[in-house]
Amino acid sequence: MSQIDAFAAGREGDVPGLLREMNAWSARIAGTLDELAAERMEGRDASGAVLARVSGTGRLLGLHLDSRRLRELDHVRLAGAVMEAVAAARGALGERLEELTAALSGPDGGGPDDPLAAHVERVMREG
Repeated sequence: MSQIDAFAAGREGDVPGLLREMNAWSARIAGTLDELAAERMEGRDASGAVLARVSGTGRLLGLHLDSRRLRELDHVRLAGAVMEAVAAARGALGERLEELTAALSGPDGGGPDDPLAAHVERVMREG
C-alpha cells in the first residue's frame, strides 16, 4: 500500500515517503502537461468551411477558410462557423487531456474520492 493510500485512509504513515510519492506524482503531471503543450489539435465547423488549429495550451494558432465553401456564408454565419471550429479544436484538446491524465488518477479512474476530480472538471468546463 502506498503512503498516499495510508494517509487517505486516516492511518499513520511515513511522511518522508508520502512526500516522495507526492513529488513523483507532481513530476508525472508536469511531464504530461509538457507533452500536451507540444501537441496541436484541429477542429472544423459543421459546414467544413473553417478549420481551427490550437496549441496544447488552448491558444489559437490559426484558421483556414475554404474559399469554395466560404461563398455560402454571410458574415454572421461565418462568425458562428469560426466559433464552432475553435470550440471543436478546444474540445479535441480536452479529450486529449483526459486521455493523458487518465493514468495519473489511479486504477479507479479518479473516482468520487479523487481529491483533484473537482479541479479537473472545472478546468475542462472552463477550457
